[in-house]
Formats: sequence, C-alpha cells, structure tokens
Amino acid sequence: MTKLKVMTRDGQQGEAPFLRGILTRSLQDAGLAFDDAYALASAIRDELSDIEEVTTEQLREVVSQHLSDDHADVVLRRYQAPNPEANTVLVREYDGSVVAFSREQHRRHVETSGLSYEESMDVTMRISQHLLKRSMPEVAAGYLGMLTYRYLSQVKGKRAATRYLVLVDHLRGRRPLLLLIGGTAGSGKSTVATDLAHRLEIGRTQSTDLLREVMRMMLPERLLPVLHASSFNAWWVLPGKNEPGYVADSVLTAGFQAQAELVSVACEAVIRRSLTESTSLVLEGVHVGPPLLANIPKDSDAVVVPLMLAVLGRTQLRERISRRGDQSQHRRAGRYLENFDAIWDLQSFLLSEADRWGLPIIRNDNIDQTVQDCTKTVLDYLSRGFSKSPFEVFKAQAWTEQPSLFSDSRSFD
Repeated sequence: MTKLKVMTRDGQQGEAPFLRGILTRSLQDAGLAFDDAYALASAIRDELSDIEEVTTEQLREVVSQHLSDDHADVVLRRYQAPNPEANTVLVREYDGSVVAFSREQHRRHVETSGLSYEESMDVTMRISQHLLKRSMPEVAAGYLGMLTYRYLSQVKGKRAATRYLVLVDHLRGRRPLLLLIGGTAGSGKSTVATDLAHRLEIGRTQSTDLLREVMRMMLPERLLPVLHASSFNAWWVLPGKNEPGYVADSVLTAGFQAQAELVSVACEAVIRRSLTESTSLVLEGVHVGPPLLANIPKDSDAVVVPLMLAVLGRTQLRERISRRGDQSQHRRAGRYLENFDAIWDLQSFLLSEADRWGLPIIRNDNIDQTVQDCTKTVLDYLSRGFSKSPFEVFKAQAWTEQPSLFSDSRSFD
C-alpha cells in the first residue's frame, strides 16, 4: 500500500498509509458527488501503486492535475484552498442569524422530498458548486431554498420540487405533525420511526411498548392480567376464553383489542400533551390503529398521518424476528418464534382493519425503500390543501437577492 510521508515545519518526518476513504471525503468536500470522488480516489490509488512513498505535496499535485483535466474549476479551487473557511458558504436565516451552509442538512431535506441518497447528494453538491462558482460567500435562506426548488423542478421533476416546497413550508411552520406507525412484531416500526423522526426533524418519539410497561408498574397483574400479557397472547387471560362459540381468530383479536383499549389511555395522554404544546410526535407500536385515531380531538390543527407497516412473506417475517434476538439479547426472539403463528394472524387482523379504515399500508421489504415510501406518504398528507406559491414559501427574502429566480425559464447551470 502506498505510504504518504508527512513533512512538518520543523523538518521531522512521519508516515501514514494512503487511505482512499479519506481522499474520497476530501474530494466530496471540494464539491464532487460521491461516485465521482470515489472513482477518482481509486484511480489515484492505482496510479501510485508502484510508488513506495510520496509527500503530501506530491499527492496534492497529482489530485489537482486530475481535477484540472476532468472537472470544473470550482472543484479544483476548493480542493486547493489552504483554509477550509474559504470553501464555506454562509446562510442568512429568516430571523437574521447567519450559519454555515450545512450540506448534510440540505441533502437530508432534498432526500425527504422523495429522492434517493445518491440523488440527493448529487443535488446538494451541484447547488454548492453553483454558489461557489459565482463567488457567493453569503446567501439568504430563501434564495437557497428557491434555488433548490428550481433545480429540482428542472432536473428531477415537478413532483419532487413540490414535495420539497411542502417540506420547507412545514419545517418553517408551527403546525404539529402526529405520525402514528402501527404493525406487528418484526415489521420494522422502531427502525422506521427513528429514521422518519430524523428526516422530519421531530424531536419527540414514543413507543406504545414503553407506555404499556409504565402502566404495568402501576397496575399489578392480579388486577389487569391482560395488560401484562403480550399482544399476541393476551387472549390467554381473557375470562371465558374456553366457552363454546369462540374460534381461534376471534379469541386472538379479542385479547389484543382488550389490551389495546387499555394502552390507548396512555397513548391518548401523550397525544394530547403534544397537541397542547403544539409539538410534533412520532408514536409507534402494535397498539396504534384505527380506534386510537378515532379518539384524536377533531378540533386540532395537527396533521395526523397513520401508517401501517407490513411484512407479507411468512419466511421474511420469521427471519426478521430471529434477527432481532441476534441484535439484542433483551428482545427474546425465541418466545416470539414460538408464537409466530399468532403473530402472523395478528398481522392479518391489523392489515384488514387498516384496509377497512382506509389507512396507508406500507410494505416493508427493504428498509431504505420503506422509509422513502413512508416519507412520500407523509408529504402527500402535508400537501392536502396546500396552495402556497414558491414566492410565499421562500418569502421576499429570495426576491430581493435575485428576482429572476422566480421567472427565469433558462436551464439551471
């Protein structure tokens, strides 16, 4: 592996291995998309494979030559800039504060509008290059937003641009978002909830399992045995479960519904607290379903988005439950696998109820695609009744910086 000799000012020498990942990140910081940066770093590694040692200055010369041959001047200037601050674009927020342009935050917002990670990274890099190419060390947040909207409209389509517009308006507004995610064990509720909360900048998440655990501490098992059972075997403690007329499916669902009704008291308290504080919330758990939705106050201005996750293959669901035990010894996969048929039947009930009530059902075969589908569903809910223009969303702040952004039909460069 090629070694880099680092020459310090006092003449001392040191060595470090050539790391393609480090060079890739430096090239990304200079403005290259990940694929281009990785390809260039790989090419340079191969080019230097026969050399035992090079200095950092020699390495920079090699990289600079490649950039000057194949990429825009702005990328070369950013890579050669001795001071990282020279590459920083400042963003003037609507309240007058000034912050450094966060490419990760920008990329996340673009990704939330329905693009893949790679697509959003490319958009962010191109916006960054656009600003640096025009030597704009400081821009208004509205200008940056409008610039992104125009680029999405021209390159990714009107739908992606509209979703971005809706997202920015939501993040800048005060209307709370209640995201309610249901599904049986192993459907991926916790993973999806965490990712969506991050994407949508929701700081409060809650699991119905945790609420049930708190209730168990307060109410002993001898008083409410159904509360202390699992959702898929709560029917075991139902009175009269062995009486004539019961069938397996009805017993299973009766036990689950009895438990869900109890847990809904705590769920409603959490929801009402969020509504009172006008704070967005992600609530996830097997107990999230139509009955809980029916009890949300109708006079609230919150946007309520219900989602039901589904794993439609028996083998796939079993494997996911098994992996939960491998990832955390406290998840007790063995007990779930022993009751897999009941879990599968419970999912069938949850999905049939979601379908009957018209709730969105998101198939979870691939977590990345599932999160993207859930995000699009959320934005579709936020889009209902949305009629603001780009000018209204980004305000006159962008207009004063460059009015042509609102009327220029030329292609984004």
